[in-house]
Amino acid sequence: MIVLLLVIFVIGYLAITLEHPLKVDKTATALLLGMTMWVIYALGADSIVPQAAAGKFALFLQENPGTQGLPLHEQVLQYILNVDIVEHLGDICQTLLFLIGAMTIVELIDVHGGFRIITDRITTRRKVKLLWVISFTTFFMSAILDNLTTTIVMIMLLRKLIANKKERWLYAATIVIAANSGGAWSPIGDVTTIMLWVGGNVTTGSLISYVLLPSLVSMIVPVAIVARSIRGSLSPVKSETSSDSQISTGERNFIFFLGVGALIFVPVFKTLTHLPPFVGMLFALGVLWVFTEIFYNSKSLEKAREQRIPKVISRVDMPSILFFLGILMAVAVLQSTGVLSWLASALDEHVHNVYVIDSMLGVLSSIVDNVPLVAASMGMYPVADPTATGYAANFIVDGTFWELLSYCAGVGGSIMIIGSASGVIAMGLEKINFGWYLRKFSGLALLGYFSGIIVYIIEKAIF
Repeated sequence: MIVLLLVIFVIGYLAITLEHPLKVDKTATALLLGMTMWVIYALGADSIVPQAAAGKFALFLQENPGTQGLPLHEQVLQYILNVDIVEHLGDICQTLLFLIGAMTIVELIDVHGGFRIITDRITTRRKVKLLWVISFTTFFMSAILDNLTTTIVMIMLLRKLIANKKERWLYAATIVIAANSGGAWSPIGDVTTIMLWVGGNVTTGSLISYVLLPSLVSMIVPVAIVARSIRGSLSPVKSETSSDSQISTGERNFIFFLGVGALIFVPVFKTLTHLPPFVGMLFALGVLWVFTEIFYNSKSLEKAREQRIPKVISRVDMPSILFFLGILMAVAVLQSTGVLSWLASALDEHVHNVYVIDSMLGVLSSIVDNVPLVAASMGMYPVADPTATGYAANFIVDGTFWELLSYCAGVGGSIMIIGSASGVIAMGLEKINFGWYLRKFSGLALLGYFSGIIVYIIEKAIF
């Protein structure tokens, strides 16, 4: 059954990558892939669960004595229904709810013309200069917000600056690279860095000190190469107006700052309350919702001209949300069946070098979601005692393995456009062709990825 699951997973990913030649929407393929893998997992659970999750399965039987007298197939099905699906769906829904909240807030800013406060200040039409401005803005924004939210904001911004779709793809691809690189050195910049930070594997000071420069290099190298291949200036963009003539510039700017402030508030909320990020995002959305209700109640506008939250939500790209759901559900099966843990164990046994292991995990994260990879790594390698020496010293708090894992898991996702949440969102929002990104940017992202690793190794050798 494990082999069958892997074959189906590979076929499903190939179908997603060949979306345009096959003329089958990638969201349909992703949903079919995810659900098919869960069906096969359930059918073969008798032989998979007792081996892949022996400890958790035994604990489940112990805590649910009513299941102990059932046939094995019924026991494992109950385990899948009450443990596996519940746990994975809980984690996935957190991500999706966070995403829906962030996309709604960004759309709210957009429909009120809020991004003009940025676009009006980016006056250059020179392609090369704009590329660098966009890249550095994305890099540092993703460290403050997170790479997913930043990608959404910057893609929306691109639509205000660049009219030509194919030209916009080039800038969107650099945004994906810059967002993933920027999120890797901040404890709140990526889901995986949050996991390592909250888990006590890394601290803020060490993460910034050792991962900032490699992350910056991983962004600069590919952008510099792209900059050499573009010339000229962009055509002027049409001047925008507010979503309604009765909404003043001050009100439009206030909505922008309120929306961006709400996004920045989310990691602060997480730090203060220790609640999942999606709670902070939905809390921020609730505040904005109440504000916009009061705002429009105070104005004498026709209903059709109002941009209240229910109307804004209809603009959210739901196919991208469902695509994300299908992919994560498929990866969850690989995690539940022990495939990812087995892979991590094999790397440790046969490679036994943290630089090589992290590098390979980073490349793998361009195909398989980096969250379960990092989760599997954290489960396999417990934090070592501070007095540990030799190979074990790589696994202490702020050890080489954890710092480099933060870099590799984040930056490695840029190698393939489906390798990160920011890439998936950019692909969904701009309808970027997988093959186009593979030809134009995968090699550049890989070069930047290994350049950053070399910088990190040099840092460790010197300091």
